[in-house]
Amino acid sequence: MERTPSRIVMKFGGTSVADLDRIRAVAKRVQAQVAAGYEVTVVVSAMSGETNKLVGFCENLSPLYDPQEYDAVVATGEGVTSGLMAIALQNLGINARSFLGWQVPIRTDDAHGKARIESIDGATLIGCMQSGQVPVIAGFQGVSPDGRITTLGRGGSDTSAVAVAAAVKADRCDIYTDVDGIYTTDPRIVPKARKLNKITYEEMLELASVGAKVLQTRSVELAMKERVRVQVLSSFTEETPKENGHLPGSLVVDEDEIVEQELVTGIAYSRDEAKISMRRIPDRPGIAAAIFGPLSEASINVDMIVQSTGEDGMTNMTFTTSKTDLARAMAVIEEARPGIQYGEVVTDDSVVKISVVGVGMRSHAGVASTMFRTLSERGINIQVISTSEIKVSVLIPAEYAELAIRALHTAYGLDAA
Repeated sequence: MERTPSRIVMKFGGTSVADLDRIRAVAKRVQAQVAAGYEVTVVVSAMSGETNKLVGFCENLSPLYDPQEYDAVVATGEGVTSGLMAIALQNLGINARSFLGWQVPIRTDDAHGKARIESIDGATLIGCMQSGQVPVIAGFQGVSPDGRITTLGRGGSDTSAVAVAAAVKADRCDIYTDVDGIYTTDPRIVPKARKLNKITYEEMLELASVGAKVLQTRSVELAMKERVRVQVLSSFTEETPKENGHLPGSLVVDEDEIVEQELVTGIAYSRDEAKISMRRIPDRPGIAAAIFGPLSEASINVDMIVQSTGEDGMTNMTFTTSKTDLARAMAVIEEARPGIQYGEVVTDDSVVKISVVGVGMRSHAGVASTMFRTLSERGINIQVISTSEIKVSVLIPAEYAELAIRALHTAYGLDAA
């Protein structure tokens, strides 16, 4: 039986507050929750397109901009929306006030442009709600130890909302976006994809990390750590009453809240992949550190790794990184060449990563073999494989992405009836 929350955080993304009409519409959603007797805090993103415009201003003035001033500029988008949302709520007769990140305060480290939240004092927000006021918080922003404005990186408003929900001990954090929940895969590719009523933190974290764009990875990490129940739902459709005891969106919850575990919960894909193959590397202790150490120091994330050893004392190393990091990765590898002494490097950015995810994998064998057989039957060659306890990922040629996703969705019995 679902708990009835007495305190909720409602977060609205950029498409949900794209213009004044959308802001009026979501204000009515907040009004409905207040009228139902809930204590509500609202977190908002910048209006759709605003952050990109502000980033463009900084880059046009100086490609080597000061990160602290960059944050001061790009944080203003959320500030505008929070004030407008408070005005819209006041027009509906709701006592509301806006908060910038530093006014809460949302304290972060000093990593400008990608700051991490260190603490939030929820006392002021709780006091506001208990007095009948709705706090409207500018997401994505905080304040550094030396008092400078910081931003949390792309999708940071999701993280803001989850952190605020933890700080005010909310029963649930509702994240409104342009989709009505979390699906077994991208419904634009697989029309028979099913909306999930519930998904575990671990599954959502894996899906987010391998390409699903519904929630930002850091927000899911924080929700799992703080045990914040997160609901994903659309701000573009009318909320319907609970059907069969389920809330209208998809809930991200602890594993013990899900009675029956599916073998595979979802299939995600990422087109932002580039493969780097280093050939004829001397096979000696420390060679992996010589390759991946400099990449790490350059803040270049490496994902799938395969090493194959020959009989002549040489080895080959293949790994993936993001397309946006490919040029920088090649520069780092070239600089490290004297210490590695590789023969040649071959790159390929016409690849896609397909991942199947499910906590049911822990207790069932055969998930990987089903994946490999299904792809083989359709003539799709697997280039790289990586696994975790609840995930199997493969790298395949990009032109086979949609065929692979549809075939795997059917093979694992995920198609809607």
